[in-house]
Amino acid sequence: MGFKCGIVGLPNVGKSTLFNALTNTAAAAAANYPFCTIEPNVGQVPVPDERLEVLAKIAGSKQIIPTQLAFVDIAGLVRGASKGEGLGNQFLANIREVDAIIHVLRCFEDTDITHVEGKIDPLADAETVETELMLADLDSLERRHAALVKKARAGDKEAKIQIAAMERALEALRNGQPARVALPSDPEEAKAFRELQLLTAKPVLYVCNVDEASAAVGNAFSKLVEEKAERENARAVVICAAVEAEVAVLDSEEEKREFLAAIGLSETGLSRVIRAGYDLLGLITYFTVGPKEARAWTVPQGAKAPAAAGVIHTDFEKGFIRAETIAYADYVACNGEQGAKDGGKMRLEGKEYVVADGDVMHFRFAT
Repeated sequence: MGFKCGIVGLPNVGKSTLFNALTNTAAAAAANYPFCTIEPNVGQVPVPDERLEVLAKIAGSKQIIPTQLAFVDIAGLVRGASKGEGLGNQFLANIREVDAIIHVLRCFEDTDITHVEGKIDPLADAETVETELMLADLDSLERRHAALVKKARAGDKEAKIQIAAMERALEALRNGQPARVALPSDPEEAKAFRELQLLTAKPVLYVCNVDEASAAVGNAFSKLVEEKAERENARAVVICAAVEAEVAVLDSEEEKREFLAAIGLSETGLSRVIRAGYDLLGLITYFTVGPKEARAWTVPQGAKAPAAAGVIHTDFEKGFIRAETIAYADYVACNGEQGAKDGGKMRLEGKEYVVADGDVMHFRFAT
């Protein structure tokens, strides 16, 4: 499976420039005026993974197929969005459809690029966006609360669980905190909590968009954002969207490496964003490898073998018998599948097996 991340932020913070760099396309306009992105643009990005190339080389695979990551470039938000200001209603509707929020914050000075608030203050920008999301969540819950209380009082068991989850979220929001801080530990209540579909319950990755001179180490603005993320038990990544845009149009991997090395970087911002996104959403990668292709697949941490098989095809999950499984390190050390078999490193795993990151798997299933 892949996952969908919505790129959000105030106008003119670099969202569309980042989107274009990440998807290597100019589909999203990056003009210097608010709301240049009117409809959400979606880009499918291959997830880079060095392990996939290693496996393909060992197996002599003719084709390499990475897993995909979807980025959605969402129209810029302004103060009052929760009440419909600017493109508020559209923004809120679009953000409900994503799995995680990539919150781009402007951490650079540039007199040629206007700021909608008239000053550079990434913490204030973050607060503006999060406040609008919290207000939208608060309004949504308060409109649903009375009817749910009535059902709970009538003895509806499911409504009782839902109202408990709802009231946890309401308490956090009324205290000026995002709903994600109130995620219940009880599995049933946690499920009901997720079903509330709250904007501020979504995991957040802060992306600090800095100038080129700060691309390698960040700056004073990005340090403030990193401290905020640490306080919230969230994640922050420093990138320079302008640099990413330049790298994206270079023809060869060698040119890209040389360009990055010249400014003190060893990898693109895309790689850092993806790793942070995987960690944020609790995702892992397993592989299928053969002469025809080496392919990466993404599943949530804790996924069992049948569910992993189902990512390839639902019939694999329905008819699952067992999974031939080799750890990545063993596959490499034994120089492939046959070596792993000969060395006793291939395991036959059943329905309760929890997939590990890097597993090389082959599924047996009944038709």
